Amino acid sequence: MEIKTLENIDITLSPTSKINEVDFENISFGNTFTDHMLVCDFADGKWQQPKIVPYAPITLDPSAKVFHYGQAIFEGMKAYKDDQDDVWLFRPEQNHDRFNKSAVRMCMPEVPEDIFLGGLKKLLQIEKDWVKKGQGNSLYIRPFMFASGKGVVAAPAQFYKFMILLSPAKAYYSGEVKVLIAEHYSRAANGGIGAAKAAGNYAGQFYPTKLANEKGYQQVIWTDDATHTKLEEAGTMNVFFRINDILYTAPTSERILDGITRKSLIELAKRENINVEVRSVLVDELVTAAKDGSLKEIFGAGTAAVVNPIVGFGYKEEYYELPKLENSLALELKAKLTNIQYKKADDTFGWTVKI
Repeated sequence: MEIKTLENIDITLSPTSKINEVDFENISFGNTFTDHMLVCDFADGKWQQPKIVPYAPITLDPSAKVFHYGQAIFEGMKAYKDDQDDVWLFRPEQNHDRFNKSAVRMCMPEVPEDIFLGGLKKLLQIEKDWVKKGQGNSLYIRPFMFASGKGVVAAPAQFYKFMILLSPAKAYYSGEVKVLIAEHYSRAANGGIGAAKAAGNYAGQFYPTKLANEKGYQQVIWTDDATHTKLEEAGTMNVFFRINDILYTAPTSERILDGITRKSLIELAKRENINVEVRSVLVDELVTAAKDGSLKEIFGAGTAAVVNPIVGFGYKEEYYELPKLENSLALELKAKLTNIQYKKADDTFGWTVKI
């Protein structure tokens, strides 16, 4: 696809840049932001003219409905720079489509393509020096929208604010990742908002994850809300299980986010003749496979981490260590995917989009 340049946009450039103050080799994920951001307001039933302005705090009324009723959604994307200094996005139309599905579910206005993608293109053109070359370097992109309209009546807002922030990034997780399988808490329920990237979904994970951290685990593998017998997601990522030489991952549903990295890995695996099955994986099935040695790998998949191998899992006060493999499918698929993203391999799928 080709992203059309947004012409109807008001641009105010920052008089100075903080880029020379940033240590790009030792940057922590999501804490440093570029010089500019995109802002667009929804008012009087329509989207107003988008603006690119210097990164700065915003002012909201204390009764803004985002504070009281949680109307807030977001996306996560990345921009990459190749060896020729060109900047690329990875399947951005998928993020735009999912963002609007989240908006519909949260009773918020959909954001037009020209504002979401066209505005992002213009913002990236201004901030292209913040995208650093080299495997592992990227510019994390955070589009988000929230209810800015005031009032504490329990009803959808009439005013909204759409914004895009950019943050230079390296690795999301560092060190080994161990996960605890949830026995009581759930990420989402049928009929709920699990398939939307709603802010509250992530806030609801913090307490169970804190409890897991206290037991020595970095993340939680969520189970279904009704029976706690089906494995669903790992922390903020979709999750894959390799039993013998078959990769399994849960089907998307009202409870499980339709991850873009997830669907890309499935297509990559099929191209490489790796056997993939999309079906529910039971907790008992995983424990049995761990005990008999047929469980080879577990890994998370998401935009921020791309692919994150998991070294072991805990369940019912027992810990199951995974084998250390020389031929890891997780690392093989990660290498193939990131080579496409960084334009070091042919993109036979048509996933990458030049800025």
